[in-house]
Amino acid sequence: MLETARRDGAANFLERSQLVKLKQRAMRAGVWFRGLPRIDRVLVDLTIQVADCVRSVHLARSLLAVAGKLEGLLESRLKRAVREFGLAIVAKLSAYALGWGYTAARGWASDGEFARFWAVMRLNGHPGLG
Repeated sequence: MLETARRDGAANFLERSQLVKLKQRAMRAGVWFRGLPRIDRVLVDLTIQVADCVRSVHLARSLLAVAGKLEGLLESRLKRAVREFGLAIVAKLSAYALGWGYTAARGWASDGEFARFWAVMRLNGHPGLG
């Protein structure tokens, strides 16, 4: 989201168009009002209304913090599940299988599709995955 292009000799950190696109994505996904505190929404709205580009480092930091919150809220449930526990499950299964002497299980820990499978199983409430 950071833009380091130079215009008129000043560094532009964020541009209005980037903020507008992020706000539109958040509103379409239904996380703009539900997931962001009012102060964060006001900060983005005022910046869109007032500035063509953000040159202040302090304002850019604040806006990037809000953008980070939004990106986390916009991440799909399945991607979050794979990241949070799918990869951990396959790492444990791989370690158990290697301990039993099954050397082909070495690749399981880095298999994204296997992690996705176990994440879906967990999301669907498969017993034993707690």
